[in-house]
Amino acid sequence: MEVARAVQVNHLLMASTSSAYGANTEMPFTETQKADTPLTIYAATKKANEAMGHSYAHLYDLPTTMFRFFTVYGPWGRPDMALFKFTKGILEGTTIDIYNNGEMWRDFTYVDDLVRGIRLLIDAVPGGPETAVEGDSLSPAAPFRVVNIGNSDKVRLMYFIEAIEDCLGAKAIGNYMPMQTGDVPATWADAALLQNLTGYRPQTPFREGVRRFVEWYRDYYGFVE
Repeated sequence: MEVARAVQVNHLLMASTSSAYGANTEMPFTETQKADTPLTIYAATKKANEAMGHSYAHLYDLPTTMFRFFTVYGPWGRPDMALFKFTKGILEGTTIDIYNNGEMWRDFTYVDDLVRGIRLLIDAVPGGPETAVEGDSLSPAAPFRVVNIGNSDKVRLMYFIEAIEDCLGAKAIGNYMPMQTGDVPATWADAALLQNLTGYRPQTPFREGVRRFVEWYRDYYGFVE
């Protein structure tokens, strides 16, 4: 009985991805859209995690919030991600791969905004109908909801690269390539649910986020101006 009560007051937080929207074309993406057309195994596994999270929430009455992250960037990220590769290539004068010939758009979300959104959602515990807000994705069968965390701004990839160039004072050498299999031309988050639940939505302009990242990158990797 003590264990059961402890479980009931917990709030399970799980990471998902904007890739769960798959082949959806209606934008901005909202949490109430169906997400049944994943285009990669990665996206399919994340969607499966969402389904299992929902089942667990139903079976054990465990409040669960699933975060759909949109193209997170910033300091201390993974060095195999595009922003790291672009910055490194521009600084070293080597080529950078630019897919779909640059005709791509992403909802770039600065990491500080992401962390703040997660922290605030800890207190937005899903439960019964009384916990619902406008535009909610709250399940009718479990204390479970999905929430986008994105900047609500669709930015062309080439503008993102130009922002890096401006901060570094150097031009990129682009290797223009076709679209990668399973990739999508655009992502764009509707963050209204996050705002309705917490009063907050990400708002760091991508040029400001890139500037902060480049400053950190130069310091961390020892690239002096």
